[in-house]
Amino acid sequence: MTSPNTTAQPSLPSSGENALTSGLMRPLSAFRLVALLWAVTGVLFSQEHLEEPLAAAIVLASMAVMTALVTPLPRRSSVLGTNRLTTLILELSVGIAALVADGFVYADVRPQSLPWSWPAAGVMLAGVLFGARSGFGAALLIGSASLVTEVVLLDRDGSFVSSFSKLGLWIVAGTLAGYVVQRLKRAEQEISVARAREQFSRELHDGVLQTLAVIQRRSDDSELAALARDQEHDLRSFISGGGQAEDAAPFEPSIRALAARHERLYPGCVVNVVVANDLPELEATHIEALAGAVGEALTNAGKHGAASKITVYAEPTEDSFQQIPDDASGSEVFVSVKDNGTGFDLETATEGMGLSGSIRGRLSDAGGYADITSAVGRGTEVTLWL
Repeated sequence: MTSPNTTAQPSLPSSGENALTSGLMRPLSAFRLVALLWAVTGVLFSQEHLEEPLAAAIVLASMAVMTALVTPLPRRSSVLGTNRLTTLILELSVGIAALVADGFVYADVRPQSLPWSWPAAGVMLAGVLFGARSGFGAALLIGSASLVTEVVLLDRDGSFVSSFSKLGLWIVAGTLAGYVVQRLKRAEQEISVARAREQFSRELHDGVLQTLAVIQRRSDDSELAALARDQEHDLRSFISGGGQAEDAAPFEPSIRALAARHERLYPGCVVNVVVANDLPELEATHIEALAGAVGEALTNAGKHGAASKITVYAEPTEDSFQQIPDDASGSEVFVSVKDNGTGFDLETATEGMGLSGSIRGRLSDAGGYADITSAVGRGTEVTLWL
């Protein structure tokens, strides 16, 4: 018998996270390179202010070497590889050294600091690799080095405000970089889940749902056919995004229950229920009125229209593309029950108790409005506003 391997293995980041981080490293490398070139240019044009030219050259060389080490190569990672913590520590160390050296290589008057904005790359790197808190911490570390050098070691006049200004900018850069990366990672995860769900739904539709439909048509066992219908309805509910009852509005479960009941009563009919995620919370009396009207519309579609497909759609009124009737002004929810049945002529047909009482009457009593559109051979749509 083979014993299980209990050795803890280090967790590696997902491929999606690696791709996102690598994509952000390249513009960060471009910023680092531009900042380095500007720092070199500043030193070249302010040599008369230098007290230690050799020290300045050494600092710039170390910044250049660090820039080369952390810049990703074509189709490869950087020379330092994927060790994130080592990369960050080295870059922050060079940045701190450059800020400390700035106070000793220049005279009191100088056009710009020795590293210019190059240390900000390390602050943003901390945010990109480890999140907003790490970016904030790196900003405090870099800012403290600048503050101690300018205020404590050199006691330069007016440097206190300048150091705090740089500290504020570094804090914004580090935390903002971390926040943006976290949001991008979350969005990427949501997209991945949506794509996986779409692929899974497609496989369900092409495989399992087709099989359940065949069972319903060919089975002589009424219980087996009923079970197949129930399973098909549950799967279609999952595909349409209503698979988790705890996330659904109270209105949605009642409509899905009506749809399942209708499919049991009319085996040849499929009822699709689509409810918008941002549907407002409804009062119990409004849910009862809408559910009653939808139930009656389903019954009419199956009993009189011989419909084989019905779609029940609900969304907030403000999001609907439907023109809101004057009688429906102030409504919060729009519901449509549309079927592919035989339809009827509105001008010649006489509304029965179902249409006038169970649909129009229910909505009117609850303060809403109902409308029916239909044509012979083109199905019927019942629209509800409440």
